[in-house]
Amino acid sequence: MPTLYFLMSGLFIVMAVIAALDASLTSLNLLPWFNGLRWLRVHLITLGAMTETIFGVLPLLVAIRHGRPRPAFRWDIWLALNAGLLTLLVGIPIVNEALIVAGGTLVFSAAVLLIDQLRRMGPTVGAEHAASPERHGRRFYIAGLSFFLLGILIGTGLWFGWSDWLRIAVPLEAHIHANSWGLMSLVFAGLIVDTYAMWAGRPLAWPRSVTPIFWLTVFGALGLVLGPWLQSLYFTVPGLILHQTATLWLMLNMLRPLILPPSGSWRGARALEPGIWHVITSYFWISAPVIVAPLILLGVRGVPGVTIEQNAPQALIYGWVFQFGFALLPYFFRRAFLPDEPARLGGNWFSLVAANLGGVFLWASIFVESLYGPFHGIAYALWGAAAVPVTVELWRIITRGLARLDAVGGPAATD
Repeated sequence: MPTLYFLMSGLFIVMAVIAALDASLTSLNLLPWFNGLRWLRVHLITLGAMTETIFGVLPLLVAIRHGRPRPAFRWDIWLALNAGLLTLLVGIPIVNEALIVAGGTLVFSAAVLLIDQLRRMGPTVGAEHAASPERHGRRFYIAGLSFFLLGILIGTGLWFGWSDWLRIAVPLEAHIHANSWGLMSLVFAGLIVDTYAMWAGRPLAWPRSVTPIFWLTVFGALGLVLGPWLQSLYFTVPGLILHQTATLWLMLNMLRPLILPPSGSWRGARALEPGIWHVITSYFWISAPVIVAPLILLGVRGVPGVTIEQNAPQALIYGWVFQFGFALLPYFFRRAFLPDEPARLGGNWFSLVAANLGGVFLWASIFVESLYGPFHGIAYALWGAAAVPVTVELWRIITRGLARLDAVGGPAATD
């Protein structure tokens, strides 16, 4: 039944590809703009494709890592999540307050239920997989989903003035930070901790670093949320430093076993797989805003702070979240639909090059004002093109998986 989450995720990916191509045509002045579409594009990836996958795989991963039986499918969580997402996807573009608050409430409820489910799935006594529970991803998931609750609360309140009584100085930035630096960062780190050895063929370089990475990410994300909340650099700057330290440490954990394994021999077969580089290069695009943030904070002349703040979330989501999904979504889809075949990361060399060039052109559009429209359009065209082979890959996995299920069922009985 978790395949229901993956089917919905596949649908959102197709919609995200169409939305990226629409953004390209809009930037090139070939299609008109309409209200709310910019944030709808982002939410198709974050609230749509990635959230569906996260809700589908986390209970399964936690059960495996903690030696528990396969958890029962939770219809209440699935229905609350999908009813909420569909309601938001209708309500956000038309800015309908009733639909937005109803959708936000449903997604909030689904997240609370999932947190409770994961909380109850601690390691069984004496379980083989529970020897080092602190090195598993479960607490990353719970912490990330907790930031998600905060992001939903702030995001829903954007339309109702809740930031006034919550005393949030810059609510939109706090919302983005809670969902990106909080939810996605923590959940992605947990997924890497739990699955890296399976798709890389080796454990992380320094397994003992998982605990400090967790706390650095948590306190970094907290500082990045409190910074715009209180409009204080005393929280933002330490938050950036802590979060970036955790990100670099995690990247080194992934890179070292691939490039320089303990034996000292070159592990080219693994290191040259495009799916692995999708994961690794995606993390450059979460670091890009950190690199330019000090320039904005210091008010350096020639740095278009306002333009960066308007476009950085798009680059972050498409360059980091979407590209991370290019690799991990096909991996989880194969595990779900083709369990008898070896799972591997998704993507190819074309998707890898196009996705990263999209990030380059998006950032170039920010700094080259005279070419903002064309570069912006090229960036979204590249991101849309990069997603096409991955979408086709997911479709083939789904069709083969459904055909396998049909074959297992056999022909209908006749009299």
